[in-house]
Amino acid sequence: MTYSKAFDPVFSALADPTRRAVFERLALAPTSVGALAETLPVSRPAVSQHLKVLSDAGLVSVRQDGTRRIYAIEAERLHDLRTWLDRMWGDALTAFSEAAEKDQAK
Repeated sequence: MTYSKAFDPVFSALADPTRRAVFERLALAPTSVGALAETLPVSRPAVSQHLKVLSDAGLVSVRQDGTRRIYAIEAERLHDLRTWLDRMWGDALTAFSEAAEKDQAK
């Protein structure tokens, strides 16, 4: 299996622990910036910056609800990532199994 650069922005976005915390909270339910900021040890502007990075990576989407912006996990992008990871692990396990069988045959 070859490496896919298509997921570089995803891995880069999730490399930051605060962004992972934001992402994990959004996985529970769509949420506003203010509500996210109340649960994190960072300012509201910092939460907004983290949401921008997650949005640019395609991991979250945003919709207007009156004067609030509600952020939610982007399920399609997660599905694509999950498919890639499952294929990668499947290939790795197949290679491991083949190597173990070769060792056993010796």
